[in-house]
Amino acid sequence: MKKTVAIIINTTWNIYNFRLGLIKSLQEEGYNVVAISPSDDYVKKLEEIGCRHYSINIDNKGSNPLHDLKLIVDYIKIFKQVSPSIILSYTIKPNIYGSIASKMVNIPIINNISGLGTVFLSKNKTSKIARLLYKFALTVPERVFFQNRHDMELFCKLKLVNKNKAFLIPGSGINIHKYKPMSENKFNNKDSIKFLFIARLVKDKGLIEYVEAAKILKSKYNNVEFAVLGSFYKNNPTAITPDQMQMWVDKGIVNYLGTSDNVKKVIAQYDCVVLPSYREGLSRVLLEASAMAKPIVTTNTPGCRDVVKDGYNGFLCKVKDIKSLAECIDKIINLDYKSRVQLGLNGRNKVVNEFNEELVIEQYLKNIKSILSSKLENYNLAKTDMQDVTLEINK
Repeated sequence: MKKTVAIIINTTWNIYNFRLGLIKSLQEEGYNVVAISPSDDYVKKLEEIGCRHYSINIDNKGSNPLHDLKLIVDYIKIFKQVSPSIILSYTIKPNIYGSIASKMVNIPIINNISGLGTVFLSKNKTSKIARLLYKFALTVPERVFFQNRHDMELFCKLKLVNKNKAFLIPGSGINIHKYKPMSENKFNNKDSIKFLFIARLVKDKGLIEYVEAAKILKSKYNNVEFAVLGSFYKNNPTAITPDQMQMWVDKGIVNYLGTSDNVKKVIAQYDCVVLPSYREGLSRVLLEASAMAKPIVTTNTPGCRDVVKDGYNGFLCKVKDIKSLAECIDKIINLDYKSRVQLGLNGRNKVVNEFNEELVIEQYLKNIKSILSSKLENYNLAKTDMQDVTLEINK
């Protein structure tokens, strides 16, 4: 009978877009894969590749952990129904509440800490409760994967996780065959130089700094364009409103491109990707852009600097520093065509060598086999001990 691997996460969109390679590799290894996440338009896409979906309600915008305790009960119900051999969890709420639930039904789990988010960027009461929950929940997993070294070392320092359980992996990995230089991937040699910001439209991604830097540079040059691609994030405490975005568009500071299901096609049309984020787990956007041979401008902060080596495949600016950001973008503007192309090629090489999706999948397959083998061995030992006890009783 096939062993079942359950993937739990906060959106089905995330599973399909970022874990598809892992799902297919698990299926090729003979595992049955199920997804447990809130329903959205990507449920059908998962089921088309043989990944059964189980719907669960997660309030992704809620920030009070006490309101989310029902998730434990919901996870337990589904875990009992599915009976997975092992669970792979991603994002903060599935990591916390999924781990607690897995403990209660005795199913091993691997956590993936993809970013620290507002829990570590703020110091309010809710954040303190969330940290305590993390500390409690992270005693459960067999392994805890981190996407950048700084986060891993911070969790170990704060004793939120046992260092023997902590492992560093290169993010979610990038399919280097899917994300590659495209035919549209042409740099502007003499026309306007086009910059692209891709992220959720919240202040923590550095959107305000991007717009302010654009103001500075558009007043200095006539041949620069700045675009924004991303969705509004209503109810997030740092959200940018549609009215605010429209004001920037009306003033001619940026072009708003809305959202896209084909991000790589959009990236291909721009010369440089800019992400002045305050912090990331490991920026997927930067990996995608680098894989497509685009130079990067980003902040010297965890999850961003892991992708960019300053002066090699892009430039690093200071966090929350408009002047520093503008200076780095200015460096891109003043590079000659050949140097700009070389930065992009360097980025492609870095992703191929360090962030290939196959490296991440290999880690998952290896650890899943190890955990399940250990579980079977413990079961056989317990069974042998019970047989020995029975023989002694019958003597």
